[in-house]
Amino acid sequence: MDEREGATVKLETHQQLFKVLESLNRVSNDFSKPCRRSPDSDSSAINAMLELRATSSSILSANPHMFSLSQHLSELIELIQELQDPKPSSHGLKSFLIRRVKSHEISRLAASIEPELHAWIDRETVSGLTITVAEMRYYCKSPLTLSHEDKLFDKITVLQNRLSRGFDMNFQDLLLKSGIFSELVREKAAISMKELVLYNKDVFVGSVLVGGSVKALVSMGSLRVLSSLIKAIKSPLVDEMESCGSILQIISYMSSDDLERRIMAMDCAMEIGFYGRREAVEVMINGGLIEKLVELQRSELERPHPFSSCVARFAVQLEVGEGLRQREKRKFMQKILKKIREGCVSDIAECATIVAEVLWGSSP
Repeated sequence: MDEREGATVKLETHQQLFKVLESLNRVSNDFSKPCRRSPDSDSSAINAMLELRATSSSILSANPHMFSLSQHLSELIELIQELQDPKPSSHGLKSFLIRRVKSHEISRLAASIEPELHAWIDRETVSGLTITVAEMRYYCKSPLTLSHEDKLFDKITVLQNRLSRGFDMNFQDLLLKSGIFSELVREKAAISMKELVLYNKDVFVGSVLVGGSVKALVSMGSLRVLSSLIKAIKSPLVDEMESCGSILQIISYMSSDDLERRIMAMDCAMEIGFYGRREAVEVMINGGLIEKLVELQRSELERPHPFSSCVARFAVQLEVGEGLRQREKRKFMQKILKKIREGCVSDIAECATIVAEVLWGSSP
């Protein structure tokens, strides 16, 4: 078996285990809440657990780390079978009380198993994503197929669903130890980078600011995600963008043939203007941002209007933003007006209109 086949088999094994754990968790959850159960739901849960017995037994017993979980599930299934198959002579009050006790014991055991199942599902969520990313990296040596992309999308979706359930310290530790954050560099995965930052800013912000994540996002054109990350991390992320030379690349995206990319690049520039310190804003203005915004604003005559008054909107971002001192704001306002006049030298009316929008849109 070569390396590629080995990676595929390992991924399939994890997928199978993950499905079994999720199924067991759903059924255990049914048994752990006796007050909500009816005879019909009891019967359905019992049948589901018995159906899972053969599958779960072979998969869990093959994993030495799951011995404890396998033992607890075996105890649960034995109790369920005793409850389902009473002795023929089991009648009367004594039988009723015994069944109630056993039902309570099933609920107690199922409730104790649930956290253990959750912990294993979390481990398999992170492990499955790590294996999938490693497999994708290996397959990158040859053209990727839709099935490869679908595998990654499925794993990312599982991770996003887990993150949406709320904060858990143990799950965070799993993510940190896996090192998966630095591998989330495709567009679908980049979305999870944003969600991980929102999951715990104190921990995951540092992962964004090191390891080339920002440069990778900009190079891939993941501008929507980048804009969200700027809002979440603010000035420190803009500082990193300025230091790695990514700001000029964002301005270059405003010349893209793709309308959506131009809009996203403009939105990123607006966020940088709001949170950026003097150095970052200076890079944008000296790098041709105002001229590019004038050009985009002019293009609204031929297309829809996402760039309407975009020069004035950028000036307002600087004026109300968090990154500049008041005297820096005044200095940059003068630079913006100068750049507008230089960019509209052949059209006095256009120049007057944009200058008026800037002056009316910002404070004196």
